[in-house]
Amino acid sequence: MARYYLIAGEPSGDMHAANLMKHVKVHDADASFRYWGGDRMMAEGGVLVKHIRDRSFMGFCEVVSNLRTILRNIKYCKQDILLHRPDALILIDYPGFNLRMADFAKSHGIPVIYYISPQVWAWKQSRVKKIKRVVDKLLVILPFEKAFYRRFNMDVTFPGHPLLDEVVPLRESVNHAAFRKENRLSGKPIVALLPGSRKQEISRMLTEMTTLAPHFNDYQFVVAAVSNQEGSLYNQFTRRENVSVVFDQTYSLLANARAALVASGTATLETALFGVPQAVCYKANPLSYFIARQLIRVKYISLVNLIMDKPVLKEMIQNNFSQQAMRDELDRLLHDETHRRKMKEAYRHLESMLGGPGASDNAARVVARFAGATKE
Repeated sequence: MARYYLIAGEPSGDMHAANLMKHVKVHDADASFRYWGGDRMMAEGGVLVKHIRDRSFMGFCEVVSNLRTILRNIKYCKQDILLHRPDALILIDYPGFNLRMADFAKSHGIPVIYYISPQVWAWKQSRVKKIKRVVDKLLVILPFEKAFYRRFNMDVTFPGHPLLDEVVPLRESVNHAAFRKENRLSGKPIVALLPGSRKQEISRMLTEMTTLAPHFNDYQFVVAAVSNQEGSLYNQFTRRENVSVVFDQTYSLLANARAALVASGTATLETALFGVPQAVCYKANPLSYFIARQLIRVKYISLVNLIMDKPVLKEMIQNNFSQQAMRDELDRLLHDETHRRKMKEAYRHLESMLGGPGASDNAARVVARFAGATKE
């Protein structure tokens, strides 16, 4: 029996950590879990220490304004890890917090696995030295990351991308009629709006995205909402004509959508795996954006473009994010069949690069073996 301590800080991390937990139990039937996570991880059992809804801050300005809470969480997490001394500390993305925990655990002789690597190839490549020092086993989910870390002689494994484990079984099984009926949606084609999962970005992005609805009366705009945020956050936007909201049904929404407007992040990859033509829209706090631009060292911000290493998706970011640009691109996504076909062809190539289903189980085998639970 191995004791696993997991830390996820966002809904996507909660999902991937939950799938990892499910598969770890296959290889280590007596596994015990303690974690910082969300509802998906809670459904797998174990002990929740703190929920992600209490720890979701983004952007430099937002982090500074919540610094006292963040520092208090860091202190408490260190104390809790030391008190329970797991056989393995498993960190899922969330680098600002998790690299601190990795450093602390390593200094106290607790083995560290990092699942879903920090995106140091995008910025702060100097962090690679720290990762090499404080992480015992690194599991990456983007195909180009393995070669990146191997340059630094790190013990790195690419088990595949775990999104495929989620998406592939669902995308063909959605009951389209039931989805519309249960959510009181009309028969009009759907434009999905994916504004992110954090309070600051949801408010900022929906303010912009929903203004398009009156210009596309033959379609209905449906917001992918998350229940770890208050419903009142979305109310001001769903009162607008032709705009609806569904909670915690992002995949069902994508399976029913003709096109999507997506805030950058994992959602761009999820949308691609459902074959939905999309555009990337993002506007940050001006100061946060200015600081980020000084640090980021990649050509694209969407995972689809990064993996494909070409502009498959149009990225409308900050000053390039205007109502007219968004309106023009959405019109192309909905009505230009050549544009739609080329994007879907790129999606199929993208999926083949991600390794196919089975990533969560591949990762779980590595984790269980690392924790000493199996000898596979």
